[in-house]
Amino acid sequence: MSSTHAVTDGQVVSRDGTVIAYSRRGQGRPVVLVDGALCHRGFGPATELAEALAARFTVFTYDRRGRGASGDNRAPDTPFTLDLEVDDLAALLDAAGGSAMVYGISSGAALALAAADRLPGITRLALYEAPFVVDDGWQPLTDDFRSRVSAAVEAGRPGDAVKLFMRYVGTPAPAVVAMRLMPVWKKLSAVGRTLPHDLAIVAQHPSGKPFGAAPWPGISAPALVMDGGRSPAWMRTGTRALAEAVPGSAYRTLPGQTHMLKTEAIAPVLTEFFGG
Repeated sequence: MSSTHAVTDGQVVSRDGTVIAYSRRGQGRPVVLVDGALCHRGFGPATELAEALAARFTVFTYDRRGRGASGDNRAPDTPFTLDLEVDDLAALLDAAGGSAMVYGISSGAALALAAADRLPGITRLALYEAPFVVDDGWQPLTDDFRSRVSAAVEAGRPGDAVKLFMRYVGTPAPAVVAMRLMPVWKKLSAVGRTLPHDLAIVAQHPSGKPFGAAPWPGISAPALVMDGGRSPAWMRTGTRALAEAVPGSAYRTLPGQTHMLKTEAIAPVLTEFFGG
């Protein structure tokens, strides 16, 4: 997508020395967009959404750790932790002037949620379909499944990790077979090595269990928790439960939308919420 707003590319350095690449466009109060699994600035919906918001806000998009132009400074034997990506987001907040409003989708919503619990610089929080399973409506995210995905990545087979992930989220087997024959599969496989990161972030909440009392006590920012009207029942159940668990949050369903959220549906909602 061509840009109608001037774009400035930059880098920040996270706490562990990892370089995180970002783009900034627009004018106004800062907003940081947090991608879900398999997405980055060059592949995914964030750039289009940033363009739609840039008339009102200074919008930051970034490549999450290990994706696109961002690195991952961990030693080979150092495990990934949620704290690392929270630190990355904290570095983005510094680049934005110390505080920003944050929108996250899918596993990016789970990451934004954890960051808002720890970082007072997040002043407003918008979340779309963090994929938490809170009952028996969907197969839980098990340690065994996470181990299989990690094993595929460690064996140098990120495409197999993508295949496992696609089947877990409900993509029909024939569709996965067809995707593997398309040019998009090369792009998916290139970022497939980061899938264990997303699974670890979502696993911050025990899969298949209801949220406990005050699971994110550090969140004080106004929050908007959203789902799509055509999304699966288990996803909507989890999103409603999340809205009830986040202090002072509002819950909203976007009619006609699925997990593959359209920019024209979310952009006006975020403009209203962040502009409030």
